[in-house]
Amino acid sequence: MPTADPPPVLHTFGLDCAVGAGRGRRVILRDVALTVAAGEVVGLIGPNGGGKTTLLRTLSGALPPARGQVLLHGRPLHRLTARQTAREVALVAQEPSGELALSVAETVLLGRTPHLGMLQRQSRHDEEIAERALREVGVHHLAPQEVSSLSGGERQRVMIARALAQEATCLLLDEPTNHLDIGFQHQVLQLLRGLRITTVVVLHDLNLAARYCDRLLLLDDGGVRASGRPDDVLAPDLLDEVYGVGADPVAASDGTAQLLFRREARPPSTPKEHRP
Repeated sequence: MPTADPPPVLHTFGLDCAVGAGRGRRVILRDVALTVAAGEVVGLIGPNGGGKTTLLRTLSGALPPARGQVLLHGRPLHRLTARQTAREVALVAQEPSGELALSVAETVLLGRTPHLGMLQRQSRHDEEIAERALREVGVHHLAPQEVSSLSGGERQRVMIARALAQEATCLLLDEPTNHLDIGFQHQVLQLLRGLRITTVVVLHDLNLAARYCDRLLLLDDGGVRASGRPDDVLAPDLLDEVYGVGADPVAASDGTAQLLFRREARPPSTPKEHRP
């Protein structure tokens, strides 16, 4: 009986990046290891400046690692062409940019570009995929409007729709709930859960991360402080040390662990030195 092929994974190992992070700062990722199975949703959490966005951009191929490599379906990402990468990986940045003079429908249709040949025009099939993506994120009614006329939350949903239209096997999202009201925050994350696509998402809201992610990677000062199931990573003592805020876990009606944060806060503790 033939053995089944192993599930596709997005895997980084021995990662050591030193990249520009704006205003002369540098974010360094040290020995970050991450394996994501097909259909899994992994959340990147941690304080500002911890390396979450840097890691996400490295996974997308936008930033080359100084050491180590990113494997996509077992293949080194740096050996793929830009078109091949775009067919497999869709990145939704924190601040949508570009194509703002286009309509919403035209912007989402751009997600089909990696699937088109040289000088090939979008087909009715491509348009149907884009229309479905617009409906999935609740912005189909905005299709004729220019993206530049939309609110921040509406733009964010349009960029998520474009990523869905791309039909990539892996979604990378940097704070996709930014600018969204609480209803749309849950709607977008429920949508991502239902897609069953390999997903890595940066989230600052720890309760959203606990509810919608299969696993969490807690980054702090460019290193991994914890990795595993949300219940294990969101331990009160660890959160107190990393964030400087007390938290009490409570069980929601569906059994999901949620956090009640205490009013008092103090500067995060200095991490203990790593032993050799």
